[in-house]
Amino acid sequence: MDLNGCLPMSKKVLRMFSHWACCLGGCLVGVLLPTATAGEANPETTAAQMLTPATEQAVQRALAFLAQSQAEDGSFGTGPYRGNTAVTALAGLAFLCSGSTPGRGPYGRQIDRVIDYLLAHAQESGLIVSQRGVSHGPMYDHGFAVLFLAECYGMSRRPELREKLSRAVQLIVAAQNQEGGWRYQPRRGEADISVTVCEVMALRAARNAGLFVPKETIDRSIHYVKKSQNPDGGFMYMLSVGGQSEFARSAAALVALYTAGAYDAPEIQKGLDYLAKFQPQAGQARREQYYFYGHYYAVQAMWWAGGVRWTRWFPAVRDDLLVRQRPDGSWTDPICPHCATAMALIVLQLPNNVLPIFQR
Repeated sequence: MDLNGCLPMSKKVLRMFSHWACCLGGCLVGVLLPTATAGEANPETTAAQMLTPATEQAVQRALAFLAQSQAEDGSFGTGPYRGNTAVTALAGLAFLCSGSTPGRGPYGRQIDRVIDYLLAHAQESGLIVSQRGVSHGPMYDHGFAVLFLAECYGMSRRPELREKLSRAVQLIVAAQNQEGGWRYQPRRGEADISVTVCEVMALRAARNAGLFVPKETIDRSIHYVKKSQNPDGGFMYMLSVGGQSEFARSAAALVALYTAGAYDAPEIQKGLDYLAKFQPQAGQARREQYYFYGHYYAVQAMWWAGGVRWTRWFPAVRDDLLVRQRPDGSWTDPICPHCATAMALIVLQLPNNVLPIFQR
């Protein structure tokens, strides 16, 4: 058990902090890179082998596209998704994955403006959501916002971060339903896998940052995700309606289990076997629904799995993304180019092993 009594402690959790994260003091500490264990890839070797010159060039072009696209108020999103807090938070995470921190590095200013925008939309209830444009649901937007802000907490000395993060975490805990999951609205109603993984990752990032997260909240979320698994190893969308397995939701479910600390659950191995069928293949233009969303989670699942699963998956999705990149450095999907570009950047920069939430 860890010192907060929140999540089960393991050798992986003990290696969960990045080179800049000092949760209680916001100070800099020495670089803490995970030590490779049996079946895992060493992060230093992984980055050197997998971040090819072409990948680095694609990443720099995409980061420049996002930086130039940021609105004056610090937000991201286009069309009906303009100012969406989930899209804005994902763009902020993409900048953090490059190694910049609040106020520091090539994209420190952009990160500061994302923080400003999200904090400006933190309501008294704790909910962080913009009222303009369309959304996939307030709790969806809220979860990504909390994830980003929690990653920034400890890198920044801004006092309002902890206060607003604490209220945001309390809202997540209070909105968990009896099944152990979350749905679009901040209340105890139905639940689905997509929103549930959003909240689990937000809670894990908050816990990493030194905020209290009840252990029972995490335990119940693990129970919910496990019950959502189908016999084929994939995951259904909602327990209340059942349904077939799909790539994107199954990848998300696995990340929820890993993030919650259920590293050795048998459901994970079954889920990884299911996901393996969706590994990108050169010359095969698959058109999975929610392509960027699915690969955002799938690459995290394979990163957690390590070993052969990771070393096969990352080059495949990397090369697939490079082919899909547009001349201006962006990617696009049905939501907006800022969302797709941010998710693609997070995927491509994962071997950097920078953020605590993405570290083994």
